[in-house]
Amino acid sequence: MSEQHNMASYLSDKQPNRKESRQINFRVSEQDYLKLSQSAKTLNMSVPAFVKKKAQGARIIVPKIGAKDAQEITRQLAKIGSNLNQLAKHANQGGAVHAPALQELQSEVAKIWQQLT
Repeated sequence: MSEQHNMASYLSDKQPNRKESRQINFRVSEQDYLKLSQSAKTLNMSVPAFVKKKAQGARIIVPKIGAKDAQEITRQLAKIGSNLNQLAKHANQGGAVHAPALQELQSEVAKIWQQLT
């Protein structure tokens, strides 16, 4: 019987391992929640993380590009990286790198810069 008591005591004394020790709960109207949710979604954040940042007075900056655009840019950068690696390998093996290939690469990089600015 004392084993069960010791185990129960051990489990009740153990605290969860959390970064922050306090929790705050509050209610908002449906309209306010939708606003918070939309703002959080725009920033690729959860609603609780967004509200916490706002409560801490953090200045939250809206990303210049959306998630879908970021995926497209990532795809384009991967393609450019692959092309660049092929050109570098060819040049390192003593081959000539043709000007049109470099111009095409520069053009692709310029397109990405236009999307980012």
